[in-house]
Amino acid sequence: MPIIRLEMLTGRTHAQKAELAEVLTRETARIAKCPLSDVQLVMTEVERSMWSVGGTLAEPAQSSASAK
Repeated sequence: MPIIRLEMLTGRTHAQKAELAEVLTRETARIAKCPLSDVQLVMTEVERSMWSVGGTLAEPAQSSASAK
């Protein structure tokens, strides 16, 4: 039974997540030659403040002046 784990930044709409679920499930089942019902997908949304690429946070720090 294939299990797909997808991590992405928050902000996608319900429709976008539904399309991802449908397409990833369909294509995984096709390639793995298994029933759609065997494919599981776990989506985890991560806040920008908790995501870093190349040592830089995806969300820039707020200056103390703008935080007031």
